[in-house]
Amino acid sequence: MRILVYDINYAPELTGVGKYTGEMGAWLVRQGHNVQVITAMPYYPEWEVHNRYKGKGWFTETIDGVVVHRCPLYIPKNATTPKRILHELSFVFSSLPYWISTLFGKRYDAVICISPPFQIGLFPTMYSILRKVPLWYHIQDLQVDMASELGMIKNKTFVDLLFSIEKFILKRSTVVSTISEGMVQKLTDKKVLKKPSLLFPNWVDEQFIKPLPIEASLRSELGLRNQDKVILYSGSIGEKQGLELIIEAAKHYSARSDVKFLIFGSGGGKARLESLVSTYQLTNVSFHPLQPYEKLSALLATADIHLVLQKKSASDLVLPSKLTSILAAGGCALVSAVPGTTLHYVIDSNQMGILIEPESVEALIAGIERVLRDDISFYRQNARSYARQYLSKEGILQQFEDELLRLSSEKRDIWESVL
Repeated sequence: MRILVYDINYAPELTGVGKYTGEMGAWLVRQGHNVQVITAMPYYPEWEVHNRYKGKGWFTETIDGVVVHRCPLYIPKNATTPKRILHELSFVFSSLPYWISTLFGKRYDAVICISPPFQIGLFPTMYSILRKVPLWYHIQDLQVDMASELGMIKNKTFVDLLFSIEKFILKRSTVVSTISEGMVQKLTDKKVLKKPSLLFPNWVDEQFIKPLPIEASLRSELGLRNQDKVILYSGSIGEKQGLELIIEAAKHYSARSDVKFLIFGSGGGKARLESLVSTYQLTNVSFHPLQPYEKLSALLATADIHLVLQKKSASDLVLPSKLTSILAAGGCALVSAVPGTTLHYVIDSNQMGILIEPESVEALIAGIERVLRDDISFYRQNARSYARQYLSKEGILQQFEDELLRLSSEKRDIWESVL
């Protein structure tokens, strides 16, 4: 198949949506497909263009056999809601030259659009209509719902406009998929889809990300002792997680020299966390850059406790992508989730982590105490088993390809049903 992928994030980004889209593109090429991508300069989660791409305009490169068309875009240093909207729109308009070229070029067999940003679905929708090509719209975050429920956008008229644009895209997509059962249900509740959305979860390469002994971890490199109790957060440092709780918990343990809090990553919320550490004069918190993929198993083996935190209002609007790697590494995850959400149900029913109330310092400290006190080996074993059974990269992507091939073979009938 000739496949076009449209996503603001792509490899070589190490975390977030770009990581998964990059792995998907490379996997499809290895199956013999022709894959091209329209994307931005890599910038996430640092919110700064990676050094190798600075100063470049529109250009094309090849990554793992995938032809990648890069676009410049506006990247704010402080990603407030208005600046983030401008950032996303700048990519949409910057990608227009590639879409014009694509419109008059050889037709693709399928277009895959990855959201967020949700509005980037507009160009693929128009291409799908004009060239009669199936559109697969995959949703990693329910962005408009989140912006509304978190109060990030106060103007109701503007929120309604965003929902109208989302509805336009969803109604005209051949396939809509998302990453959790809860998000599938929320899409169903919108009552705009012509056919049920598909579950297409994030995956993990469980053969590469696996449990390692403490001797193979990064403790020695980081100056940590084997007897230290290490509490790790790794990933994007944004607004939806409520990560200030980590610093408040670290303050509680400031008198214990054996309890260490490690934060790996970057993002718009990092400066605030660093400021809190400075204000409290904490010596048990350290900040580090994201590690290359080759060192991920070693990093995960460093921790006694893995923090997977998010705010109550983000429940079932996102499913933390970091969780897949934690599970594959047999880590003990401390997860903040609201009862009734997919995240809470999956963790609880499979007994593969400790659940705590979101946005509560007391609950976080109580969870940490429980891990430090109790035998949690069965959580680790259950986590690894779940990853191998349900999150296998090869299995999930094989199912995805099967659906793509079905779309291609039936595209005439599908197009008629869309019309």
